[in-house]
Amino acid sequence: MRADRLVATLLLLQSRRRVTAAEVAAELEVSERTARRDLEALSTAGIPVFAQPGRGGGWELIGGARTDLSGLTADEARTLFMVAGPEAAATPELKAALRKLVRALPEPFRASAEQAATAVVIDPGGWGRRGHRGTRPKLLDALHSAVADGTQVRLGYADRTGRASERVVHPLGLAQKGPVWYLIGDTADGMRTFRVGRVTSVERTGEPVVRPDGFDLEQTWRQIVANVDELRSPQRLDAVVDPELVPVLQWMFDKQLRVHGETDGADQHGVAVSIGCQQVERCAAEIAGFGPRIVVTGPPEAREFLGRLGRELTATYA
Repeated sequence: MRADRLVATLLLLQSRRRVTAAEVAAELEVSERTARRDLEALSTAGIPVFAQPGRGGGWELIGGARTDLSGLTADEARTLFMVAGPEAAATPELKAALRKLVRALPEPFRASAEQAATAVVIDPGGWGRRGHRGTRPKLLDALHSAVADGTQVRLGYADRTGRASERVVHPLGLAQKGPVWYLIGDTADGMRTFRVGRVTSVERTGEPVVRPDGFDLEQTWRQIVANVDELRSPQRLDAVVDPELVPVLQWMFDKQLRVHGETDGADQHGVAVSIGCQQVERCAAEIAGFGPRIVVTGPPEAREFLGRLGRELTATYA
């Protein structure tokens, strides 16, 4: 998008004494012709940008000297680079350009800007197949700001039963799982995950966050999700299914479904799968309607349940 490039080009001009069209093209990964056209567009729009011809020439802002973005406040710099984070609606081109231009910020602002751009991980799949449209938690921005600033917070929180508590948290990052937001933070009791919708208050303590050595937000979130999925599916149902049903089962069970590959035994032909579930009888009931297109191979209690269900249906509808 051209507007994105113009913003990025202006930032580049502010960060250097003088740039050539070739330098802008290399920095923003566009053609030199496009870079020159964008520089001319800035000048036409009334921004004091002019070209200096000849050897050693280039484009610069009127007033010479380099501004080094010193006109930005810390909050403005952090907000600018939040658009480069994964939760933003900005185009990939703008995000990439802003990430490249982090080094253009004054040194005191740089760390906060980098943290703002990496403070969030987006996990589009919900915990189950039946998602719902979520609303933006009212304290999400306050938590995002604390993560970006690296500031500890005193967190008011209500658990699923409504019981209120308060604790000091080192906010390390935010994760969006489907429509639900979570805060990943370090506490006196170790690493914790808080549902942002249950946060009742956020008070900055003024103390800096201490990040665990080697902490990686995306890797940590993947491990959290894996642990939760394991708790949600302590049992597994094994089956051989019609290959055409595999996409349907993936929609039904999402990450709880594991596809093991084709099988071609003496009495079973299809794709071998397993389904994670809290109770195998419940999983068996959900797939019973597919009839012989799904053959449950285990555990025994799942086969016994389906046999009993079949006899009851036969007795009722024969």
